[in-house]
Amino acid sequence: MNRRTANRGFTLLEVLVALAIVAITLAAAIKVSGEFSVNAAYLKEKTLAQWIAENKAEEIRLSGSMPAIGKQEGETEMAERVWRWQVQTSNTEDSRLRRLDIAVIAENGDFDQPITTLVAFMSSPL
Repeated sequence: MNRRTANRGFTLLEVLVALAIVAITLAAAIKVSGEFSVNAAYLKEKTLAQWIAENKAEEIRLSGSMPAIGKQEGETEMAERVWRWQVQTSNTEDSRLRRLDIAVIAENGDFDQPITTLVAFMSSPL
């Protein structure tokens, strides 16, 4: 066996191609993990806002009286954050039902772009 062929390793070109493949793969993995963390934060915020809207609907339902027509706003704290909610109460075609549109935003948000909106209906007490 010839000494030259016995000590033969990777060529510089082969090493550069392998490094390029590794770099592209790592860049894609970093991008995906960044998008995952952004999506996880968005879903956490959306879930908390939905819980606040559902809690507000249940508070109104448990009050025992029909809510007045109009708009109510308030604040609540959940997950060590302050959230703002807005309830727009309106009539329906059935006089025994009221429609509740509940919007939830972060403390410094805008009700024109709520994090979540819940539509609930409440009937008059029996």
